[in-house]
Amino acid sequence: MEDAEGSSGASRRGFLKLAGMGTLAAGSAIAAPSAGAAPASPRLAGPLAQPAPVPKAKGPRCVIVGGGWSGLTLAKYLREAEPKFDVVLIEPSSLFFSCPLSNLWLGEVIDLDLLTHSYVDAARAGGYVWLQAMLADVDREKRRAWTTAGYVDYDYLFLAPGIDYHYPSLGVEDPQQQAMIATHWPAGFRPGSEHLSIKRKLEDFEEGIFLLNVPPGNYRCYSGPYERACVIAGWLKREGIAGKVVLLDPHERPAIKADGFLHAFETFHKDHLEYVPGSNITGVDPERRKVITEFDEYDFADACIYPRVRASRLIEQFGLAKKNSPQFEADIDPLKYNVRGDDRVYVTGDARPMPFSKSANTAYTEAQYVARLVAARERGEDEPWVSPVTSCHSMVSIDPPMSISIESRYRHNGKGEEWDFAGVKLVEEPSEGLGKANVEWGRGLYLDLFG
Repeated sequence: MEDAEGSSGASRRGFLKLAGMGTLAAGSAIAAPSAGAAPASPRLAGPLAQPAPVPKAKGPRCVIVGGGWSGLTLAKYLREAEPKFDVVLIEPSSLFFSCPLSNLWLGEVIDLDLLTHSYVDAARAGGYVWLQAMLADVDREKRRAWTTAGYVDYDYLFLAPGIDYHYPSLGVEDPQQQAMIATHWPAGFRPGSEHLSIKRKLEDFEEGIFLLNVPPGNYRCYSGPYERACVIAGWLKREGIAGKVVLLDPHERPAIKADGFLHAFETFHKDHLEYVPGSNITGVDPERRKVITEFDEYDFADACIYPRVRASRLIEQFGLAKKNSPQFEADIDPLKYNVRGDDRVYVTGDARPMPFSKSANTAYTEAQYVARLVAARERGEDEPWVSPVTSCHSMVSIDPPMSISIESRYRHNGKGEEWDFAGVKLVEEPSEGLGKANVEWGRGLYLDLFG
Protein backbone atom coordinates (compact mmCIF):
# COMPACT_ATOMS: atom_id res chain seq x y z
CA MET A 1 0.00 0.00 0.00
CA GLU A 2 1.14 3.53 -0.66
CA ASP A 3 2.27 5.79 2.15
CA ALA A 4 -0.12 8.44 3.46
CA GLU A 5 0.36 11.77 1.75
CA GLY A 6 0.69 14.92 3.79
CA SER A 7 -1.89 17.67 3.54
CA SER A 8 -1.52 21.42 3.71
CA GLY A 9 -5.07 21.76 4.96
CA ALA A 10 -8.38 20.82 3.44
CA SER A 11 -8.28 21.53 -0.27
CA ARG A 12 -11.15 23.13 -2.11
CA ARG A 13 -11.69 19.83 -3.89
CA GLY A 14 -11.76 18.02 -0.56
CA PHE A 15 -14.33 20.39 0.91
CA LEU A 16 -16.54 20.16 -2.16
CA LYS A 17 -16.54 16.37 -1.88
CA LEU A 18 -18.43 16.65 1.38
CA ALA A 19 -21.32 18.70 0.03
CA GLY A 20 -24.69 17.16 0.73
CA MET A 21 -23.81 14.95 3.68
CA GLY A 22 -26.95 14.17 5.66
CA THR A 23 -27.76 12.69 9.05
CA LEU A 24 -29.74 9.67 10.06
CA ALA A 25 -33.15 10.63 11.38
CA ALA A 26 -36.23 8.90 12.72
CA GLY A 27 -39.81 9.99 12.53
CA SER A 28 -42.77 8.28 14.16
CA ALA A 29 -42.89 5.49 16.73
CA ILE A 30 -42.28 1.84 16.00
CA ALA A 31 -45.08 -0.70 16.05
CA ALA A 32 -44.12 -3.78 18.05
CA PRO A 33 -45.57 -7.15 17.03
CA SER A 34 -49.02 -7.59 18.55
CA ALA A 35 -52.28 -9.18 17.56
CA GLY A 36 -54.45 -6.89 15.48
CA ALA A 37 -51.96 -4.01 15.52
CA ALA A 38 -52.88 -1.08 13.31
CA PRO A 39 -50.53 0.00 10.52
CA ALA A 40 -47.61 1.92 11.99
CA SER A 41 -47.92 4.92 9.71
CA PRO A 42 -51.50 5.60 8.59
CA ARG A 43 -50.58 9.24 7.96
CA LEU A 44 -47.96 8.33 5.34
CA ALA A 45 -49.59 8.91 1.99
CA GLY A 46 -48.66 9.56 -1.62
CA PRO A 47 -45.10 8.58 -2.62
CA LEU A 48 -44.14 7.63 0.94
CA ALA A 49 -46.88 4.99 0.98
CA GLN A 50 -45.53 3.43 -2.23
CA PRO A 51 -42.71 0.90 -2.55
CA ALA A 52 -39.24 2.44 -2.52
CA PRO A 53 -37.35 2.39 -5.85
CA VAL A 54 -35.34 -0.74 -5.12
CA PRO A 55 -35.26 -3.98 -7.16
CA LYS A 56 -37.62 -6.78 -6.27
CA ALA A 57 -36.07 -9.05 -3.64
CA LYS A 58 -34.47 -12.19 -5.07
CA GLY A 59 -34.13 -13.85 -1.67
CA PRO A 60 -34.64 -13.12 2.03
CA ARG A 61 -34.30 -9.36 2.28
CA CYS A 62 -31.97 -7.81 4.85
CA VAL A 63 -32.57 -4.10 5.41
CA ILE A 64 -29.81 -2.17 7.19
CA VAL A 65 -30.41 1.30 8.61
CA GLY A 66 -27.21 3.30 8.99
CA GLY A 67 -24.12 3.42 6.78
CA GLY A 68 -21.38 3.74 9.37
CA TRP A 69 -18.75 1.10 10.12
CA SER A 70 -21.28 -1.38 11.48
CA GLY A 71 -23.88 -0.97 8.74
CA LEU A 72 -21.35 -1.08 5.91
CA THR A 73 -19.77 -4.23 7.32
CA LEU A 74 -23.16 -5.91 7.70
CA ALA A 75 -24.08 -4.99 4.12
CA LYS A 76 -21.02 -6.75 2.74
CA TYR A 77 -20.74 -9.73 5.08
CA LEU A 78 -24.42 -10.72 5.14
CA ARG A 79 -24.10 -11.62 1.46
CA GLU A 80 -20.81 -13.39 2.07
CA ALA A 81 -22.35 -15.43 4.89
CA GLU A 82 -25.47 -16.29 2.87
CA PRO A 83 -25.32 -15.49 -0.88
CA LYS A 84 -29.09 -15.80 -1.27
CA PHE A 85 -29.62 -12.77 1.02
CA ASP A 86 -30.86 -9.66 -0.76
CA VAL A 87 -29.38 -6.62 1.02
CA VAL A 88 -30.55 -2.99 1.08
CA LEU A 89 -28.57 -0.33 2.95
CA ILE A 90 -30.57 2.77 3.94
CA GLU A 91 -28.35 5.80 4.54
CA PRO A 92 -29.19 9.47 3.83
CA SER A 93 -25.65 10.82 3.57
CA SER A 94 -24.24 11.14 0.09
CA LEU A 95 -20.70 10.39 1.23
CA PHE A 96 -19.01 8.28 3.89
CA PHE A 97 -16.72 10.22 6.24
CA SER A 98 -14.64 8.27 8.76
CA CYS A 99 -14.31 9.41 12.37
CA PRO A 100 -11.42 6.96 12.87
CA LEU A 101 -8.17 8.56 11.62
CA SER A 102 -9.86 11.98 11.50
CA ASN A 103 -7.56 13.31 14.23
CA LEU A 104 -4.65 12.57 11.91
CA TRP A 105 -6.26 14.73 9.24
CA LEU A 106 -6.63 17.57 11.76
CA GLY A 107 -2.87 17.33 12.34
CA GLU A 108 -2.14 17.10 8.59
CA VAL A 109 -0.63 13.64 8.87
CA ILE A 110 -3.03 12.29 6.22
CA ASP A 111 -5.06 13.81 3.42
CA LEU A 112 -8.85 14.24 3.51
CA ASP A 113 -9.24 11.79 0.62
CA LEU A 114 -8.31 8.91 2.93
CA LEU A 115 -11.37 9.59 5.13
CA THR A 116 -14.02 10.07 2.44
CA HIS A 117 -15.51 7.29 0.35
CA SER A 118 -18.43 6.59 -1.96
CA TYR A 119 -21.51 4.61 -0.97
CA VAL A 120 -21.93 3.82 -4.67
CA ASP A 121 -18.52 2.15 -4.67
CA ALA A 122 -19.35 0.23 -1.49
CA ALA A 123 -22.66 -1.05 -2.90
CA ARG A 124 -21.04 -2.07 -6.17
CA ALA A 125 -18.16 -3.84 -4.43
CA GLY A 126 -20.48 -5.58 -1.95
CA GLY A 127 -23.21 -6.53 -4.41
CA TYR A 128 -26.05 -4.81 -2.53
CA VAL A 129 -28.39 -1.84 -3.00
CA TRP A 130 -27.82 1.56 -1.38
CA LEU A 131 -31.04 3.55 -0.86
CA GLN A 132 -30.27 7.19 -0.12
CA ALA A 133 -33.12 7.93 2.27
CA MET A 134 -34.04 8.40 5.92
CA LEU A 135 -36.02 5.96 7.99
CA ALA A 136 -39.48 7.29 8.88
CA ASP A 137 -41.22 4.38 10.58
CA VAL A 138 -41.17 0.60 11.08
CA ASP A 139 -43.96 -1.94 11.54
CA ARG A 140 -42.39 -5.05 13.05
CA GLU A 141 -45.56 -7.07 12.64
CA LYS A 142 -45.71 -6.46 8.90
CA ARG A 143 -41.92 -6.32 8.60
CA ARG A 144 -42.07 -3.07 6.73
CA ALA A 145 -39.76 -0.06 6.95
CA TRP A 146 -41.02 3.29 5.70
CA THR A 147 -38.44 5.72 4.39
CA THR A 148 -38.46 9.15 2.79
CA ALA A 149 -38.21 7.29 -0.54
CA GLY A 150 -41.07 4.87 0.10
CA TYR A 151 -41.35 1.60 2.02
CA VAL A 152 -39.15 -1.49 1.97
CA ASP A 153 -40.36 -4.87 3.25
CA TYR A 154 -37.82 -6.98 5.08
CA ASP A 155 -37.15 -10.44 6.40
CA TYR A 156 -34.44 -9.14 8.73
CA LEU A 157 -33.94 -5.57 9.91
CA PHE A 158 -30.64 -4.24 11.27
CA LEU A 159 -30.50 -0.91 13.08
CA ALA A 160 -27.01 0.58 13.16
CA PRO A 161 -27.80 4.28 13.71
CA GLY A 162 -24.78 5.26 15.82
CA ILE A 163 -24.82 7.94 18.52
CA ASP A 164 -26.30 11.25 19.53
CA TYR A 165 -25.02 13.67 22.18
CA HIS A 166 -26.70 14.12 25.57
CA TYR A 167 -26.09 17.77 26.51
CA PRO A 168 -27.96 17.58 29.86
CA SER A 169 -24.98 15.52 31.05
CA LEU A 170 -23.02 18.80 30.96
CA GLY A 171 -25.64 20.53 33.09
CA VAL A 172 -27.06 22.24 30.01
CA GLU A 173 -30.85 21.82 29.78
CA ASP A 174 -31.76 24.89 27.71
CA PRO A 175 -32.14 23.89 24.02
CA GLN A 176 -30.91 27.31 22.93
CA GLN A 177 -27.68 26.87 24.88
CA GLN A 178 -27.34 23.29 23.65
CA ALA A 179 -27.61 24.53 20.08
CA MET A 180 -25.06 27.25 20.75
CA ILE A 181 -22.54 24.75 22.12
CA ALA A 182 -23.14 22.32 19.26
CA THR A 183 -22.74 25.09 16.69
CA HIS A 184 -19.79 26.99 18.12
CA TRP A 185 -17.83 24.21 19.88
CA PRO A 186 -18.80 20.89 18.24
CA ALA A 187 -17.53 17.72 19.88
CA GLY A 188 -16.20 16.24 16.67
CA PHE A 189 -17.26 12.63 17.23
CA ARG A 190 -20.03 12.51 14.65
CA PRO A 191 -18.58 12.45 11.15
CA GLY A 192 -18.37 15.19 8.57
CA SER A 193 -19.42 18.72 9.31
CA GLU A 194 -18.08 18.78 12.87
CA HIS A 195 -14.63 17.77 11.66
CA LEU A 196 -14.60 20.41 8.94
CA SER A 197 -15.53 23.01 11.55
CA ILE A 198 -12.73 21.92 13.90
CA LYS A 199 -10.21 21.99 11.06
CA ARG A 200 -11.19 25.57 10.28
CA LYS A 201 -10.98 26.44 13.98
CA LEU A 202 -7.39 25.25 14.10
CA GLU A 203 -6.48 27.20 10.99
CA ASP A 204 -7.96 30.37 12.52
CA PHE A 205 -6.68 29.84 16.07
CA GLU A 206 -4.31 32.61 17.21
CA GLU A 207 -3.70 32.26 20.94
CA GLY A 208 -5.10 31.17 24.30
CA ILE A 209 -6.69 27.98 25.59
CA PHE A 210 -8.14 25.36 23.26
CA LEU A 211 -10.32 23.35 25.63
CA LEU A 212 -11.14 19.66 25.19
CA ASN A 213 -12.87 17.23 27.52
CA VAL A 214 -13.41 13.52 28.03
CA PRO A 215 -17.08 12.61 28.65
CA PRO A 216 -18.29 10.13 31.27
CA GLY A 217 -19.70 6.72 30.45
CA ASN A 218 -18.90 4.58 27.41
CA TYR A 219 -18.24 7.17 24.75
CA ARG A 220 -17.27 6.91 21.08
CA CYS A 221 -13.58 6.05 20.78
CA TYR A 222 -12.15 5.77 24.29
CA SER A 223 -8.76 7.05 23.20
CA GLY A 224 -10.10 9.71 20.82
CA PRO A 225 -10.09 12.76 23.14
CA TYR A 226 -6.58 11.97 24.41
CA GLU A 227 -5.25 11.48 20.88
CA ARG A 228 -6.89 14.72 19.75
CA ALA A 229 -5.27 16.59 22.64
CA CYS A 230 -1.88 15.32 21.48
CA VAL A 231 -2.56 16.18 17.85
CA ILE A 232 -3.77 19.73 18.58
CA ALA A 233 -0.91 20.35 21.02
CA GLY A 234 1.47 19.20 18.29
CA TRP A 235 -0.27 21.52 15.84
CA LEU A 236 0.17 24.51 18.18
CA LYS A 237 3.87 23.72 18.57
CA ARG A 238 4.38 23.26 14.82
CA GLU A 239 2.66 26.54 13.98
CA GLY A 240 4.36 28.49 16.78
CA ILE A 241 1.01 29.52 18.28
CA ALA A 242 1.02 31.04 21.77
CA GLY A 243 -1.58 28.72 23.20
CA LYS A 244 -2.16 25.37 24.86
CA VAL A 245 -4.66 22.56 25.06
CA VAL A 246 -6.49 22.05 28.34
CA LEU A 247 -7.92 18.54 28.57
CA LEU A 248 -10.54 17.99 31.30
CA ASP A 249 -11.03 14.35 32.26
CA PRO A 250 -13.54 12.96 34.80
CA HIS A 251 -11.20 9.99 35.33
CA GLU A 252 -8.19 10.12 37.63
CA ARG A 253 -6.04 8.76 34.79
CA PRO A 254 -6.66 8.39 31.06
CA ALA A 255 -9.41 5.83 30.57
CA ILE A 256 -7.26 3.77 28.19
CA LYS A 257 -3.52 3.41 27.50
CA ALA A 258 -2.98 5.59 30.58
CA ASP A 259 0.79 5.25 30.92
CA GLY A 260 1.32 5.79 27.21
CA PHE A 261 -0.74 8.96 27.09
CA LEU A 262 0.72 10.37 30.32
CA HIS A 263 4.21 9.75 28.97
CA ALA A 264 3.30 11.52 25.72
CA PHE A 265 1.79 14.50 27.55
CA GLU A 266 5.02 14.98 29.49
CA THR A 267 7.52 14.07 26.78
CA PHE A 268 6.07 15.60 23.61
CA HIS A 269 3.60 18.24 24.76
CA LYS A 270 4.78 19.59 28.10
CA ASP A 271 4.59 23.24 26.99
CA HIS A 272 1.36 22.98 25.00
CA LEU A 273 -0.93 20.61 26.92
CA GLU A 274 -2.37 20.75 30.43
CA TYR A 275 -4.06 17.54 31.55
CA VAL A 276 -6.62 18.00 34.36
CA PRO A 277 -7.84 14.65 35.76
CA GLY A 278 -10.78 14.28 38.14
CA SER A 279 -12.67 17.08 36.37
CA ASN A 280 -16.41 16.48 36.05
CA ILE A 281 -18.14 19.20 34.03
CA THR A 282 -21.23 20.46 35.84
CA GLY A 283 -22.08 23.43 33.65
CA VAL A 284 -21.21 25.42 30.54
CA ASP A 285 -21.71 29.16 30.12
CA PRO A 286 -21.61 29.61 26.35
CA GLU A 287 -22.07 33.38 26.45
CA ARG A 288 -18.94 33.84 28.59
CA ARG A 289 -17.00 30.94 27.05
CA LYS A 290 -16.64 29.21 30.38
CA VAL A 291 -16.76 25.57 31.48
CA ILE A 292 -17.59 24.85 35.13
CA THR A 293 -16.36 21.73 36.95
CA GLU A 294 -16.95 20.57 40.51
CA PHE A 295 -13.86 22.46 41.68
CA ASP A 296 -12.91 25.08 39.06
CA GLU A 297 -13.97 27.22 36.14
CA TYR A 298 -12.11 27.32 32.83
CA ASP A 299 -12.21 30.13 30.31
CA PHE A 300 -11.33 29.24 26.74
CA ALA A 301 -10.59 30.90 23.41
CA ASP A 302 -11.95 27.91 21.50
CA ALA A 303 -13.10 24.41 22.31
CA CYS A 304 -14.52 21.05 21.35
CA ILE A 305 -17.09 20.26 24.05
CA TYR A 306 -17.96 16.56 24.21
CA PRO A 307 -21.18 15.59 26.09
CA ARG A 308 -22.01 12.11 27.29
CA VAL A 309 -22.76 9.80 24.38
CA ARG A 310 -26.22 8.28 24.00
CA ALA A 311 -27.61 5.90 21.41
CA SER A 312 -29.22 7.54 18.41
CA ARG A 313 -32.65 8.90 19.28
CA LEU A 314 -34.03 6.47 16.73
CA ILE A 315 -33.60 3.71 19.34
CA GLU A 316 -35.58 5.56 22.00
CA GLN A 317 -38.14 6.84 19.51
CA PHE A 318 -38.85 3.28 18.41
CA GLY A 319 -39.31 2.08 22.00
CA LEU A 320 -36.21 -0.14 21.93
CA ALA A 321 -34.11 1.51 24.66
CA LYS A 322 -33.22 -0.31 27.86
CA LYS A 323 -35.05 0.87 30.95
CA ASN A 324 -32.92 3.10 33.18
CA SER A 325 -30.06 3.14 30.68
CA PRO A 326 -28.17 6.45 31.15
CA GLN A 327 -27.14 6.24 27.51
CA PHE A 328 -30.52 5.11 26.10
CA GLU A 329 -28.92 2.09 24.45
CA ALA A 330 -30.93 -0.73 22.90
CA ASP A 331 -32.46 -3.57 24.89
CA ILE A 332 -31.13 -6.59 23.00
CA ASP A 333 -29.87 -10.09 23.69
CA PRO A 334 -26.21 -9.34 24.51
CA LEU A 335 -24.93 -12.48 22.77
CA LYS A 336 -27.33 -12.63 19.80
CA TYR A 337 -27.98 -8.89 19.20
CA ASN A 338 -31.68 -9.28 18.39
CA VAL A 339 -34.30 -7.11 20.07
CA ARG A 340 -35.71 -9.11 22.94
CA GLY A 341 -38.65 -11.17 21.73
CA ASP A 342 -38.00 -10.43 18.06
CA ASP A 343 -35.35 -12.44 16.19
CA ARG A 344 -36.04 -10.46 13.00
CA VAL A 345 -34.70 -7.12 14.30
CA TYR A 346 -31.10 -6.53 15.38
CA VAL A 347 -29.18 -3.57 16.80
CA THR A 348 -25.43 -3.31 16.21
CA GLY A 349 -22.63 -0.78 16.51
CA ASP A 350 -22.55 2.09 18.97
CA ALA A 351 -26.27 1.84 19.87
CA ARG A 352 -25.81 -1.57 21.52
CA PRO A 353 -25.62 -1.74 25.34
CA MET A 354 -22.63 -4.03 25.85
CA PRO A 355 -19.58 -2.22 27.26
CA PHE A 356 -17.44 -2.88 24.19
CA SER A 357 -15.41 0.01 22.82
CA LYS A 358 -17.45 2.24 20.53
CA SER A 359 -14.83 2.13 17.81
CA ALA A 360 -14.50 1.14 14.17
CA ASN A 361 -12.66 -2.16 14.49
CA THR A 362 -15.06 -3.25 17.23
CA ALA A 363 -18.06 -2.47 15.02
CA TYR A 364 -16.37 -4.09 12.00
CA THR A 365 -15.62 -7.42 13.70
CA GLU A 366 -18.90 -7.42 15.65
CA ALA A 367 -20.93 -6.99 12.45
CA GLN A 368 -19.12 -9.91 10.83
CA TYR A 369 -20.27 -12.14 13.70
CA VAL A 370 -23.86 -10.86 13.48
CA ALA A 371 -23.86 -11.51 9.72
CA ARG A 372 -22.78 -15.13 10.30
CA LEU A 373 -25.30 -15.50 13.13
CA VAL A 374 -28.28 -14.36 11.04
CA ALA A 375 -27.17 -16.46 8.08
CA ALA A 376 -27.01 -19.49 10.38
CA ARG A 377 -30.47 -18.72 11.80
CA GLU A 378 -31.85 -18.47 8.27
CA ARG A 379 -30.52 -21.99 7.65
CA GLY A 380 -31.91 -23.27 10.95
CA GLU A 381 -28.42 -23.57 12.45
CA ASP A 382 -26.61 -22.03 15.40
CA GLU A 383 -23.54 -19.79 15.42
CA PRO A 384 -21.34 -19.74 18.55
CA TRP A 385 -20.67 -16.30 19.99
CA VAL A 386 -17.35 -14.72 19.02
CA SER A 387 -15.95 -11.64 20.72
CA PRO A 388 -15.48 -8.47 18.72
CA VAL A 389 -11.91 -7.22 18.49
CA THR A 390 -11.01 -3.74 19.64
CA SER A 391 -7.87 -2.68 17.79
CA CYS A 392 -6.93 0.90 18.52
CA HIS A 393 -3.88 2.91 17.44
CA SER A 394 -3.47 6.38 18.94
CA MET A 395 -1.16 9.00 17.49
CA VAL A 396 0.64 10.79 20.32
CA SER A 397 3.09 12.78 18.17
CA ILE A 398 2.68 14.29 14.71
CA ASP A 399 6.31 15.42 14.22
CA PRO A 400 7.28 12.68 13.60
CA PRO A 401 4.05 10.63 13.47
CA MET A 402 4.24 8.16 16.38
CA SER A 403 1.52 6.00 17.89
CA ILE A 404 0.75 3.67 20.79
CA SER A 405 -1.74 0.82 20.55
CA ILE A 406 -4.04 -1.65 22.25
CA GLU A 407 -5.87 -4.75 21.07
CA SER A 408 -8.41 -6.56 23.19
CA ARG A 409 -11.28 -9.00 23.14
CA TYR A 410 -14.11 -9.54 25.60
CA ARG A 411 -15.40 -12.40 27.73
CA HIS A 412 -18.92 -12.83 29.07
CA ASN A 413 -18.54 -13.96 32.67
CA GLY A 414 -21.89 -15.74 32.79
CA LYS A 415 -23.41 -13.31 35.29
CA GLY A 416 -26.25 -11.50 33.60
CA GLU A 417 -24.72 -8.88 31.32
CA GLU A 418 -21.31 -8.55 32.95
CA TRP A 419 -18.16 -8.62 30.83
CA ASP A 420 -14.42 -8.83 31.29
CA PHE A 421 -11.50 -8.00 29.02
CA ALA A 422 -9.68 -10.94 27.44
CA GLY A 423 -6.42 -11.23 25.50
CA VAL A 424 -5.29 -7.62 25.94
CA LYS A 425 -2.18 -6.61 23.97
CA LEU A 426 -0.93 -3.18 25.02
CA VAL A 427 1.97 -1.21 23.50
CA GLU A 428 2.54 2.09 25.29
CA GLU A 429 5.99 2.89 23.91
CA PRO A 430 5.38 5.28 20.99
CA SER A 431 7.02 4.48 17.67
CA GLU A 432 6.98 5.57 14.06
CA GLY A 433 6.29 1.98 13.08
CA LEU A 434 3.00 2.09 15.00
CA GLY A 435 2.31 5.46 13.41
CA LYS A 436 2.47 3.84 9.97
CA ALA A 437 0.45 0.85 11.19
CA ASN A 438 -2.20 3.30 12.36
CA VAL A 439 -2.75 4.55 8.80
CA GLU A 440 -2.42 1.13 7.17
CA TRP A 441 -5.11 -0.29 9.48
CA GLY A 442 -7.55 2.26 8.06
CA ARG A 443 -6.48 1.65 4.47
CA GLY A 444 -7.11 -2.07 4.92
CA LEU A 445 -10.67 -1.58 6.18
CA TYR A 446 -11.49 0.97 3.49
CA LEU A 447 -10.25 -1.42 0.83
CA ASP A 448 -12.37 -4.25 2.22
CA LEU A 449 -15.61 -2.25 2.37
CA PHE A 450 -15.28 0.08 -0.61
CA GLY A 451 -13.19 -1.97 -3.02
